[in-house]
Amino acid sequence: MPRVVALFRHPIKSFTPELVEAITVQPDGRVAGDRVLAFRFADATHPEERDGLDHWPKAKGLASQDFPDLARLQVSYDEVARRVRIDLEGELLVEAGLDSDGRAQLAEAVTQFVRETPESQRLERPGRLPLTLVGDGVTSRFQDRAEGYVSVHGQASVHALGDALQMSIDARRFRSNVVIDGVGPWDELEWTGDVRIGEVSFRAAGPIVRCLATHANPDTGVRDAKVLTTLTSSFAQQKPTLGRLLLPGWAEGDTHAGGLIRIGDEVQVTSDRNAAPTHLR
Repeated sequence: MPRVVALFRHPIKSFTPELVEAITVQPDGRVAGDRVLAFRFADATHPEERDGLDHWPKAKGLASQDFPDLARLQVSYDEVARRVRIDLEGELLVEAGLDSDGRAQLAEAVTQFVRETPESQRLERPGRLPLTLVGDGVTSRFQDRAEGYVSVHGQASVHALGDALQMSIDARRFRSNVVIDGVGPWDELEWTGDVRIGEVSFRAAGPIVRCLATHANPDTGVRDAKVLTTLTSSFAQQKPTLGRLLLPGWAEGDTHAGGLIRIGDEVQVTSDRNAAPTHLR
């Protein structure tokens, strides 16, 4: 039986995830504490943000596809105290709350860090500074898509990619919320029906096409693995794909939906035999 072997949440969009023992899936389909904050460029304010924008394209702020050295920063977030701690290689870089002074401290420290990386010139482009830490620390709104989702991939798929690259590949490169074992390489890309993980029901949505962020080592920030070209060349994928999205398997507005997913939870898939496969190898 497939089981959950790792769980992640990403308090700050595009920063290194936190490895956790359990995640809470909210009624909107998003993970509590996941992508609740982001560092926004100065010129990236849009009118819809005042109206509760529920997703946020990477181009609006710091993103690992353009700033791979962000991987060197370790983020921990206390959602009760609303405090963010960022460490650099085991040493405290900054710790502050989400009041105006704390946000300014966090933005200043991250700005200074990026200025000392090879990507510093990207940050100095017109309209990018000063950075602003946005988000209320509660609402998961800085995903790439408007619909609330949980991302999942199989451990065997990552191992197959590592074999093709002839190196060990860390699951954190793919920024998934859930990692499972007990399925074959790429099997999760063929899911077409209902998916239940522990006590939470989902419906399988599209596969995840990957970006340049996956090339960066999640500890060093060095782009040391050609993930994208390996996925298309070694596995005959039309687009570099690893993992898939899971959308809520409950009715919109059902406040009793969602629930807790824990390490070790079973994964059950009920395939829709009438649906076409979403991924062809």
